[in-house]
Amino acid sequence: HKRVASRFANALRSRMLRDATPDTGCGIKLFERDCFLDLPWFDHVHRFLPALVQRAGWKTVSVPVAHRPRQSGQSKYTNLHRALVGIADLFGVSWLIRRGKVVRAEER
Repeated sequence: HKRVASRFANALRSRMLRDATPDTGCGIKLFERDCFLDLPWFDHVHRFLPALVQRAGWKTVSVPVAHRPRQSGQSKYTNLHRALVGIADLFGVSWLIRRGKVVRAEER
């Protein structure tokens, strides 16, 4: 069930945000400091970092990773909980991206 929900969520996120990121579920994300400081902050922002990075004018690269099963313990998240937490943020980020691009000023 989790894989189906993840595929659905990724397809919906990709369609709404148009960021061409195949999967934002991986917890490993690397940024240049200036890039990260350009981003807005809000709770659960980690789900939308590639789209926000692109909105800020930076380039993103996705690299395939090997997923491994959990070795111990259980996840505290359910599909319903993940959906409820992420859906409002998805609409908010979609609105933010449609609003326009961020302009960065540079000294000459």
